[in-house]
Amino acid sequence: MIMPEYKHSVSLDIDKCKGCTICLKHCPTEAIRIRDGRAQIDSRRCIDCGECIRRCHHKAKKAIYDKFSSIPKDKFLIALPPPTLYGQFENLDDIDYILQGLLDLGFNYVYEVARAAELVTEYTRRYLQQKDIPRPVISSACPVITRLITLRFPYLCDNVIPILPPIEIAAMLARDEAKALHPELKDEDICTVFISPCPAKVSYVKNGFKSSKSNIDYVVSLSDIYFKLLDVMKMQKVDVPVSRVGMVGVGWASSGGEGSALLNDRYLAADGIENVIEVLDQIENGDFPCLEFIELNACNGGCVGGVMTVENPYIAKVKLQSIRRYLPVTQNRPPKDDTAIPEKFSSSDALTYSPLTLSNDMAKAMSLMAEIEKISSELPGLDCGSCGSPTCKAFAQDVVNGEAQYGDCIVKMREIIEAMNKKEGDGKSGDN
Repeated sequence: MIMPEYKHSVSLDIDKCKGCTICLKHCPTEAIRIRDGRAQIDSRRCIDCGECIRRCHHKAKKAIYDKFSSIPKDKFLIALPPPTLYGQFENLDDIDYILQGLLDLGFNYVYEVARAAELVTEYTRRYLQQKDIPRPVISSACPVITRLITLRFPYLCDNVIPILPPIEIAAMLARDEAKALHPELKDEDICTVFISPCPAKVSYVKNGFKSSKSNIDYVVSLSDIYFKLLDVMKMQKVDVPVSRVGMVGVGWASSGGEGSALLNDRYLAADGIENVIEVLDQIENGDFPCLEFIELNACNGGCVGGVMTVENPYIAKVKLQSIRRYLPVTQNRPPKDDTAIPEKFSSSDALTYSPLTLSNDMAKAMSLMAEIEKISSELPGLDCGSCGSPTCKAFAQDVVNGEAQYGDCIVKMREIIEAMNKKEGDGKSGDN
């Protein structure tokens, strides 16, 4: 199967790379190899989780996003701040200071992503009430998770909830609100800007959700906006309250916030990419038959742990708890008389399993697999990474694909050299 080109937001600065293998050992999808003393990222395997950015001591990995200066100033600019942004500031007791700061930066309007998150919470409750749906239902909020499922978990594609993530719904509703307030605006006059805590959401916007084009025009880094906000925010009384979110929406920034808001005890929340993969394995094996909903976040602590944030994720979580204490439960609910999930908020097509195959020819693929197993059985099984591949099994596949040489394994090379030396020694003894 030919996979469509996937646009990534994690890149490598080859000049800074030392070939140290740290990223190699921590990449959850084995997308990194060390070749000629430098790292290489396999775009087919990369899920933009940012783990290599987090782990690299030499700052050779970096996130790609839009610069604030590149945003067109002649448009009606709408800022889409995530609730994660609220947990980055010291001594913040009113979200309105941040929202006013965004307006002072030049945005014409602010629509909080947490507002859309509160709507998604209610729509998720409605979806869970339906019969004959694949269970447990898996959240679609984290792009890393949906990308990971399409690559590795074929039996879970239908379990991902067919509701657009909050960032997409926020962009959609923000456009509608702006046009309602300013009837003279046309779609081409509006520019939506999401403030992202992680590269995965940048990739989401570039690639869209499933087959749908994103309503978001630009994605800037949360850390960049944070430092710009520090220059403009003034801790003074805000005359007109702007924030329209509650505890539910703000809670989405931390692991467990989405699931706990469903008022359903039969949910599981896991964060950290290694934990997430373990949970997905167990779901596919049928280990959680009693669960209704699964919330998974690739970053430790949830979105507060994204590599494009500033604050320690656990400190940020504490700050958000302090902010939530003074908020209503929720300020965004769908009409009670409308029990359906709006079609514009739904994704009509399911995720598609797109595995990496050895060959489109089944017979050839089976032959290559047998060769990989044979080479793998001959390897030491140390998974040391010295060969430039993350594991011995991955190295065997690289050899079969012509991307590595058998002698790149230092253990096997030592055995070959020792055998050659012994043969030469035996030959000299025979001559005497």
